[in-house]
Amino acid sequence: MIKTLGLSKVFRTDEVETTALDKVSLEIKKGEFVAVMGPSGCGKSTLLNIIGLLDNPTSGEYYFNGIEVAGFKERKRTKLRKSNVGFVFQSFNLIDELTVFENVELPLLYLNMPSSERKEKVESVLERMQIAHRRKHFPQQLSGGQQQRVAICRAVVANPRLILADEPTGNLDSANGEEVLNLLQQLNDDGTTIIMVTHSPSDSEKADRIIHLFDGHIVTENIKKLL
Repeated sequence: MIKTLGLSKVFRTDEVETTALDKVSLEIKKGEFVAVMGPSGCGKSTLLNIIGLLDNPTSGEYYFNGIEVAGFKERKRTKLRKSNVGFVFQSFNLIDELTVFENVELPLLYLNMPSSERKEKVESVLERMQIAHRRKHFPQQLSGGQQQRVAICRAVVANPRLILADEPTGNLDSANGEEVLNLLQQLNDDGTTIIMVTHSPSDSEKADRIIHLFDGHIVTENIKKLL
């Protein structure tokens, strides 16, 4: 599903050039749950942004479902991203002025889905994630764990092929963090491909494979979780 060859990303200013990714080559199959680990500044989030079609690499090849997308313009990337990728962030990124229902509905509005179909899909995912009883509440009325459930609902409501989770338990206590990881595991069990950036070794145990980055390089990979 995901394949990169010699992927590099360089950020330049007038005086400084920073290589965030340096010739990264990897392959992630459909239905895998992959954890990406490494110290701060090693390139984890940059890799996730490129895989999620939020940014282009400076050089190298990137194949998404067999399509070479490294040189796509922003509009073309956006179209592909909206119909294929869901995001879950550490900070939840919910819109305070919108209710739970309205936050989850947003991706479907972007896809111009009819109102009746949107309602059915939103209600279904809220029930599945056990947050339907909060549908009329606003984010500030929810606990951190509940907000992350809503964020996951928003990420999956359009049935994306790929979920990218960037430190999804980072703002949660251990109990809520475990619940969120279990939700991601359930989605993966249903066939959704998941790539999760994490600093936590215990969180990474949920993954089928762990990729370690250091200074923009993959230093180890293909580490299977213990059964």
